[in-house]
Amino acid sequence: MHLYKTTAGNILHHKAKYYSLPEDWDFIINRDKLHAYLLVYMLNAKPLDEALAAGFIRDHLLPPIGRQEVWAAGVTYLRSRDARMEESEASGAADCYQRVYEADRPELFFKALPHRVSGHGQQVYIRKDSVWNVPEPELVLYINAEGAIQAYTIGNDVSSRSIEGENPLYLPQAKVYERSAALGPALYVPAVPLSPDTTIDMKIFRAGALQFEGSTSLSRMKRGLTELAGWLYRGLDFTHGCFLMTGTCLVPEGGFTLMEGDTVEIGIAGIGKLANTIGSK
Repeated sequence: MHLYKTTAGNILHHKAKYYSLPEDWDFIINRDKLHAYLLVYMLNAKPLDEALAAGFIRDHLLPPIGRQEVWAAGVTYLRSRDARMEESEASGAADCYQRVYEADRPELFFKALPHRVSGHGQQVYIRKDSVWNVPEPELVLYINAEGAIQAYTIGNDVSSRSIEGENPLYLPQAKVYERSAALGPALYVPAVPLSPDTTIDMKIFRAGALQFEGSTSLSRMKRGLTELAGWLYRGLDFTHGCFLMTGTCLVPEGGFTLMEGDTVEIGIAGIGKLANTIGSK
């Protein structure tokens, strides 16, 4: 089942039927055993008009986030490690990415506050003071206040590789700026955890022409999803829960950089597709 946040209210979509969820978004998603709660809710709820609900989702969609922070994990895939090492070779810091890939403790970093997050169909930004910018397609976990993974969504962790490559201490500037994160289109709330065979794909278009296309699966990830969630919650409390981007294995080759007007489409099986155009800040 999928939970959509819109300017017209919260909408639940399950088995071709739509339901209104009048409760506060943060209260809904932060409850325990979310999937079971939604199944019971639908037993006593009247479905919405299908065309009307689909129109609200199409025309009034918001990113599926309330008062949560967005965090991210880095170097969770081998390809991500290689990319970080490539960009940091000149600074002499390439070895630190190999060490974190092999370490017990993962790389975790703050990514965005809610007001800086874009949704499906909205712009994400690249930095004007960076000459090498890439999208990073990622599975995103929604973890409730108790540390339980409740739902999933799609994320774009836009990154300034030239800034991070210059010095790894510049990571916050390379990762954290206005509209550098996108989430959407919905929260996917399955009955069971996602399969490692779940696929992630990305396409990048420029003036309508395909510039990049790639696909991978969660099975390529070195670390487990519950492992990453557990590390994040070791030293932090999240009253309303938290979103955690889990890393990327799809990185365009070194000669590619995003440009204003590009379109990035990220799809994850079962969740849907997140599409964003590129602006700048």
